[in-house]
Amino acid sequence: MNVILDKLKEVLHTVLPITAIVLILHFTLTPLETHLILKFLVGTLLIIIGLSVFLLGVDVGITPIGTAIGSAITKTNKILVVISVGFVLGFFISAAEPDLHILARQVDMVTSGQVSKMGIVVAVSIGLGIMIALGFARIVYNVSLRTVFTVMYGIVFILALFSSPAFLAISFDACGATTGALTVPFILALAMGVSMLKKDSKASERDSFGLVGIASIGAILGVLIMDIASNAGEITGALEANALASESIIDPFIEELPKVTRDVFLALLPILLTLFIFQIFSSGFSRRAFRKVLMGLLFAFVGLVLFMDGVNAGFMDVGSIVGYRVAMLDNKAYILIIGFILGFVTVLAEPAVHVLMHQIEDATSGYIKRSLVMVALSLGIGVAVALSVLRVLVPGIQLWHYLLPSYIIAIALMYFVPELFIGIAFDSGGVASGPMTATFILAFIQGAAEAVEGANVLVDGFGMIAMVASMPLIALQILGLVYKVKSRKEA
Repeated sequence: MNVILDKLKEVLHTVLPITAIVLILHFTLTPLETHLILKFLVGTLLIIIGLSVFLLGVDVGITPIGTAIGSAITKTNKILVVISVGFVLGFFISAAEPDLHILARQVDMVTSGQVSKMGIVVAVSIGLGIMIALGFARIVYNVSLRTVFTVMYGIVFILALFSSPAFLAISFDACGATTGALTVPFILALAMGVSMLKKDSKASERDSFGLVGIASIGAILGVLIMDIASNAGEITGALEANALASESIIDPFIEELPKVTRDVFLALLPILLTLFIFQIFSSGFSRRAFRKVLMGLLFAFVGLVLFMDGVNAGFMDVGSIVGYRVAMLDNKAYILIIGFILGFVTVLAEPAVHVLMHQIEDATSGYIKRSLVMVALSLGIGVAVALSVLRVLVPGIQLWHYLLPSYIIAIALMYFVPELFIGIAFDSGGVASGPMTATFILAFIQGAAEAVEGANVLVDGFGMIAMVASMPLIALQILGLVYKVKSRKEA
């Protein structure tokens, strides 16, 4: 009971700032209808309860599974086994990730089926599976993260030269969407399980991070190659208006519940099957530990259902309406400032961010304070959302104008910061762009794009997640430079 209360207290501190901002806007710049603000508050309550239960389930169920499987496959000392299992796990976990399905469904909807949901899911999952397999091989063969990221992002930007603007935005958005609330804890645990077998404790600490960042590259490559191979040409799209006619407060949550339950069940099913197969062939868990892990998966299931139901039924409508109404104001500075603040506080409510923060503190024995990492991450996301708003307001600004300099700076910083921070930074890029970002902030940006004349909802809206995924790469590596200087002074 004390554990769940601690989780609840932690979540309250992170979700309430978002609620406060929306309420302040409601009473000042953008008054909302009574049924909308009540629906938002019900969604907030579901998010608080769901996120608390989900984080408990991650600790008890998902993390132990990933750590055990990571250790078991590495003990075989057969690189083909490590790579093969890495690919299969990566493919099925990605294919079941709810955030990826949300993004793929949005792409399918706004392009009127020109880009199919299944096509996006399969392309991203194949790319992610391949990159997780390569990430395992990197840990085994002690290949530097600097080398991997420099080479792979070089390939990404070469392929990007042959991609359409819309697919460029979708591919980098997929990079963030595929590493969501369920995928990240499992990938982090797999990386920790593989890296813990190293005799060198410092090498083990470094290698427990970076796999999420490597996996994210696979999502980008999968969509870019899909675009080039299909030769689909220019795609067009339009944002469908939300059905806001209903003034019911509870009905939207009831209607959304079966769909969310199905998505979360599909997300957890591959992990559950993997657990049973692992237990049959290796007996990795004792009977008591096995029951505890199953209970953890049940907590994760219930928590994620409540969380996603609250986000989908309570947050998205309010996000798009607030974005639309603020963008319609004469003073455009309001939407830039609000965009920054929303980006700053919304990342605090991402479930995967909390998982990463805990693992950073554990892996470094408390040397890297989670509060500092969280502040650096929040500042990076705040700037990313503000820049995305600016791109909506100034149609001449294209996505690559932001992404190319950002990744050049991020890759250059790798050669000056400790390798541990490289892994943390690139993991954070995928972690920060989770369900809250893919729903509330995406809805906010698309609402603004709908209000601004000349803005392209397809290109400008989908590029936002790409921006959110890129900024932490710089912000956390700068934090790494600060720690490097601090360590030298202490020495």
